Amino acid sequence: MENTSSHTRLVSLVKAALIAALYIALTLINPLSYGAVQFRVSEMLNNLVVFNKRYIWALTLGCAVANINSSLGVVDMVFGTTETLLMTALSYWVSQHISSKVGKLVATVIICAAMSWIIALELFYVMHLPFWASYISVAAGELGAMAVGAILVYLISERIDLTK
Repeated sequence: MENTSSHTRLVSLVKAALIAALYIALTLINPLSYGAVQFRVSEMLNNLVVFNKRYIWALTLGCAVANINSSLGVVDMVFGTTETLLMTALSYWVSQHISSKVGKLVATVIICAAMSWIIALELFYVMHLPFWASYISVAAGELGAMAVGAILVYLISERIDLTK
């Protein structure tokens, strides 16, 4: 098949759609994906943004769709989707200034865990939960998922070129 620009765009779109669908599936099958105590396995996919910016939109879309299922409804769609967009865009931007693959992944893990304040703020305003306790709880889950994801994504990237 000829590698035209329209074919290349289509392949990129399909890859992004697959990641969005995987994010949605991993979120929906995990009972700890929502709330003050959460371990959202799908968050490990955020590590992909260090390889290609298309994953910013894929993960943001996946989060928006997955959060339709949240007990907080539209509020979680807004806060969660905004957090995903901001943290993946920031991770992508920071990773462009780091040469080491490991350094890029470590930075992404830290950024994503630190950005959990947005979800803690949501829980504080909507559910009246203590901000700092929520932040620590959500950030710990994010840190765990992101750290596991960084290792897995690193190992995959050693065999598959994730930049394409």
